[in-house]
Amino acid sequence: MTKRAYNFNAGPAALPLEVLERAQAEFVDFRNTGMSIMEMSHRGAVYESVHNEAQERLLSLLGSPKGYKVLFLQGGASTQFAMLPMNLLGAGQTASYVNTGSWAKKALSEAKLIGEAQVVASSEADKFMKLPDVSNLSLPENSAYVHLTSNETIEGTQFKDFPDTGSVPLIADMSSDIFCKPFDLNQFGMIYAGAQKNLGPSGITVVIAREELVIESPKTIPTMFRYSTHVENNSLYNTPPSFSVYMVNEVLKWIEEQGGLAGVEQKNKKKAELLYNTIDSSGDFYRGCVDVNDRSLMNVTFRLATEELEKQFIKASEQEGFVGLKGHRSVGGLRASIYNAAPYESVKALTDFMNHFQQTNG
Repeated sequence: MTKRAYNFNAGPAALPLEVLERAQAEFVDFRNTGMSIMEMSHRGAVYESVHNEAQERLLSLLGSPKGYKVLFLQGGASTQFAMLPMNLLGAGQTASYVNTGSWAKKALSEAKLIGEAQVVASSEADKFMKLPDVSNLSLPENSAYVHLTSNETIEGTQFKDFPDTGSVPLIADMSSDIFCKPFDLNQFGMIYAGAQKNLGPSGITVVIAREELVIESPKTIPTMFRYSTHVENNSLYNTPPSFSVYMVNEVLKWIEEQGGLAGVEQKNKKKAELLYNTIDSSGDFYRGCVDVNDRSLMNVTFRLATEELEKQFIKASEQEGFVGLKGHRSVGGLRASIYNAAPYESVKALTDFMNHFQQTNG
């Protein structure tokens, strides 16, 4: 049995061991074809069945809501930041953005390159360490859509509830917390997520959108950037990232085996509780960065008294087999990303290490 690292990377992140082992077993010969799924035509029946199965699984985990299309695209959430306004922000309209941190800001700046975009709620004054109140958003009359980032990977905040935006479509970048808990897709016009945190390996971006938003795209934008191109061709207009699609399907099967999104949420809450309790009961040796009400289930950010001590913590943790605990370079500090596939045992090992480090350095 290979010794596995305690993987707290923010993305590409830990994948379920069971999924990796299944993929390993099917890697060379997929379904007795004598080929790896990476070697076969994306136009063939074998690959297409996996592709369609993954789309159906995504919706079935959300209760099979009607009227939505699943697209498999490339270019990460960062490409969606531009593709979204290119397709949905018409002349004379304004895109409304909720500014909650690093990723929300990037989405906003891309939209501004395409058309009129404005901030309708922001927590910048709080250094993004809490979330703004979005319960009563005041939207411009000509609002094309409202965009928010459900979980800020870098700062470590997460929305527990989403605003009701009435007839204006609500669109969410869910890259770092998609499928960590149940949510009502019907609240959204569209959600999108890079897969490399909770859904699979890097290289594939999942978009789930209301059909009416994506069936007609402006003819003035390049073919590959039109949602309609991918709807019309079942995301097979060009060669898809076929191995990544296969892996997403396997991760979704694994989520089903955990008891679906409700089962996954239970496990995630248990892990987060253990880690936040360790931070909160350390007598300020460890300090959580984010307002308690807005803490993320996925990305736990914390600090020590000095940067010197933080460097020591990183070094000592790496020697003990912990990976990825350094905070993002833009904010510093420490961060443990405890996505769906991070096992409870890894989090338990981390809290044991934290307690020991405090005893030695407190």
